[in-house]
Amino acid sequence: MKKLIISLAIALLQFGSSAIAADSDTLTVRIKAMRCDDCAHKVMTALTKNSGVEDVQFNLERRTASIIYNPDAVTPDTLCTILDATRRYKASPYSPDEVIRRGIGFRIDDMHCKKCSDRITGRLNEMQGIDSLAPHLDKHYIFVRYDANRTTKDSIRTAINELGYTPVNYYTSDNVAFAYYNIKGKMPSQEAIDEVLTISAVEDVNVNTLRHTMAVTYFSKEISAERLHKAIRKAGIKAVVPPPHICKD
Repeated sequence: MKKLIISLAIALLQFGSSAIAADSDTLTVRIKAMRCDDCAHKVMTALTKNSGVEDVQFNLERRTASIIYNPDAVTPDTLCTILDATRRYKASPYSPDEVIRRGIGFRIDDMHCKKCSDRITGRLNEMQGIDSLAPHLDKHYIFVRYDANRTTKDSIRTAINELGYTPVNYYTSDNVAFAYYNIKGKMPSQEAIDEVLTISAVEDVNVNTLRHTMAVTYFSKEISAERLHKAIRKAGIKAVVPPPHICKD
């Protein structure tokens, strides 16, 4: 019986040692040239050629890659060497304390007047990580500069949504247009919204449940406003083009 207990103890120690050896480490690095999903895919391809790399998680706003690896098979220096060998996607140190400035533009069709603008800028200025705000009422547009280590585009967009506005991605291009609708009846399901997002000409969609509105960023050279409206209705969303807004404020 004593020999059995000793044997079990040795087996447990051996199992523990192997479990510790199999533990993964994580290396997070900045990759400043990694700007899109295609870039991230190329970084993933380069890194996973090494059998010691188990997974890579990306944050495109911060332009970081968190590399999960087996320390018995590969070292951080080797991982950085792999990235440096791509020439474009070179690694640099990352710190959660550094300031990573990003800018994002939102088209907000229901931002009609200075009172609307003041409500939005007042709310965003309360958020941690907001660097500067530049609203343009004539274009229903606001540009936000922020620290991607302190907040995110999604958090900023959610804050605007919660005030009752409907922001979508804004771009300065002759090929980019914006549509804005009132929604009659019940709000659309996520499946219906996803169906609108699958329209090849659509770049972004946002629905505001407080205001019962939908905003869309789309490519006007690929689809007309009329065809877009029909496609949205076909998805089961009772979208109605609102009359011109007359601001009383």
